[in-house]
Amino acid sequence: MFNKLVSLAEAVSHYTGRCVAWFTLAMMLLTCLIVLLRYGFGLGSTALQESVLYLHAMVFMLGAAYTFKDDEHVRVDVFYRDFSVTKKAWVNIIGGLFFLLPVTLYTAYLSLDYVSASWRVMETSAEPGGLPFVYLLKTLIPIMMVSLILQGTADILKNIGVVTAARNTKGQN
Repeated sequence: MFNKLVSLAEAVSHYTGRCVAWFTLAMMLLTCLIVLLRYGFGLGSTALQESVLYLHAMVFMLGAAYTFKDDEHVRVDVFYRDFSVTKKAWVNIIGGLFFLLPVTLYTAYLSLDYVSASWRVMETSAEPGGLPFVYLLKTLIPIMMVSLILQGTADILKNIGVVTAARNTKGQN
């Protein structure tokens, strides 16, 4: 059963990450358009500039679980890189249980009032000509936390499997 949960969480993270990766191309093209309009034609658009910020936020926040799944996140691994597979699994379990899950759960909890207040007023950009979707942008915060909670739980379960398999292997010898 745990294997199915891990597979499902990793599939969601993978699919989301692969889709969100295309936003980087859109960001680059949009940035080129903004520069061309600004310096080539003397035209500026707050909405276009904010669109790049929104895309960047989506790449970062919706891609976090994908990055975590592929172990590409920032890690201070002065000691970790030399650990055995079992020790790495223990570090991942302890880190997930005592750091990742508490921080993401707390951040998700704190973000609910912040996001719901934004939705109540259908918050828009403070800039004239800006995008009217600030409430949607803020919604990315709890979405990111939920995706990290799911991927973090999957990672903990996967590492429990590594530790269990190592113990079973030692018991058979």
